[in-house]
Amino acid sequence: MPAPFVASLPSHPKSADAIRRWAPLSTVFLAVGLSMAMTFPFRALFLTDAVHAGPVLVTLFLIVAAVTGVLASSWLGRLSDAGPHRSRLIVGAALAGVVGCGLSAVVRNYWVLLVVTATAVAVSTALQAQLFAYARVTVGTGERGAFTTNALRTLFSASWVAGPFAAAILIELGGFTLIFSVAAAVYGLAALVAQLGMPEPGLVPSTADVPSTAGASSTAGAEPVASGPVEGPHAAGARDVSPGLLWLNVVGLVLMQTAAVLGVQALPLFVDEELHGSIRDTGLLLGLCAGLEIPLMLVFGVLAVRIPVRVLFLAGPALAAAYFAVVAVSTGVGQVAAAQVLNAAGIALIQGIGITYFQDLLPSRPGRASTLFSNAFPVGATLSAPLLGIAQHLGYRTGFAAAAVLSAAGMALLLTRRTRS
Repeated sequence: MPAPFVASLPSHPKSADAIRRWAPLSTVFLAVGLSMAMTFPFRALFLTDAVHAGPVLVTLFLIVAAVTGVLASSWLGRLSDAGPHRSRLIVGAALAGVVGCGLSAVVRNYWVLLVVTATAVAVSTALQAQLFAYARVTVGTGERGAFTTNALRTLFSASWVAGPFAAAILIELGGFTLIFSVAAAVYGLAALVAQLGMPEPGLVPSTADVPSTAGASSTAGAEPVASGPVEGPHAAGARDVSPGLLWLNVVGLVLMQTAAVLGVQALPLFVDEELHGSIRDTGLLLGLCAGLEIPLMLVFGVLAVRIPVRVLFLAGPALAAAYFAVVAVSTGVGQVAAAQVLNAAGIALIQGIGITYFQDLLPSRPGRASTLFSNAFPVGATLSAPLLGIAQHLGYRTGFAAAAVLSAAGMALLLTRRTRS
């Protein structure tokens, strides 16, 4: 057990339970990340080569997948906060992944696959949010909860470093049947580990029961609730933010995610057409960024103990805007490679610290908070599609300039009304 993680656990009798839950939780995190990393990047290629769907049907499929994924995640997020059944929802979502990938391995009818994607696959997309919510109420409590969350988030980054490469090898060996079969088996492993090693979180005291580190006294005789975690100095005595302020933050995050997806989609085309680089150059750039994200997430998780989460989170879109601006005026692949430090830092702050930031906005509903954060990505992906089309006509530098503006606009929304740190 790494010493930094042990230090991040709460100093109360349940610390031993949190330590025992770390191994199965991290295993499920990695399994889910690998399954997603192996299947998601090749979905369009699967539809084109194996299902023989045209551009219109591929577009329809991807839109349906994004919309139903958001709806399923939102529903499960609310359901997970309504009662003590978070672990069972995680097991159920993993089993949905088994069904979705298992059927995708053998079915080649477009409309049947569309139904499978809108049901089983959509439910499985809720796993990431629910795993973060589970971590929040078990191993993620205490003063160093942000570090714990970031440490778990690095497993997703690591899976995306290895997953696509492994998937390419599997496709060469056995086609899409093999890749979806392996993904189904990995989901099955996640379901088994979750069932055996991730018990339901017990009743936890409300934030009113816990003395603030600033010296506030606890409320004697308060009833325990199962609605959420105790979050040390960040949530002691804190209440959920107002709906208006919550949605202001959600819109800001969506703008940041739209910029991020636009930047990733435009990068291969920009390197090829504007910088006259190769596909290998693009792969090296993406791999460099992913490699830098992992240590940066851990570093920012440690800094979150001393620097307010809000301050760190707001630095994310600022760094992202700087990265996009640099790429928009770059003249060589080397300049873009050097800028990956800014890109990786921005991603690490938005994707890692951002989870804790949103959970702090809704301390009594970690399931909904994690779902709102996760759903911003598919919404941003949908919004980025027309912007990429415009960039194809006006030049890809315009696309990166637009991404810089979107990042700055997202940060501006978060600054218009101050939230607690």
